[in-house]
Amino acid sequence: MPVRLRKFIGTILIIVLVLVYALVANTIAVATLGNAPWWGHLLYFLLTGLLWVLPAMMIIKWMAGPRQQ
Repeated sequence: MPVRLRKFIGTILIIVLVLVYALVANTIAVATLGNAPWWGHLLYFLLTGLLWVLPAMMIIKWMAGPRQQ
């Protein structure tokens, strides 16, 4: 697959990932954190704010293509 096409597909995937992830994370937060203390909110949003990076890193690695020898 050409690099330009791979990067285009990867960019679209990252945008979709961020939008879906933000929607799901906020829906879970609204449903479960209603009466939680402030530190519960802080911990939840800190973890969910960093967790999306893992699948995004995998997409970026795929976008870079196979390793050059």
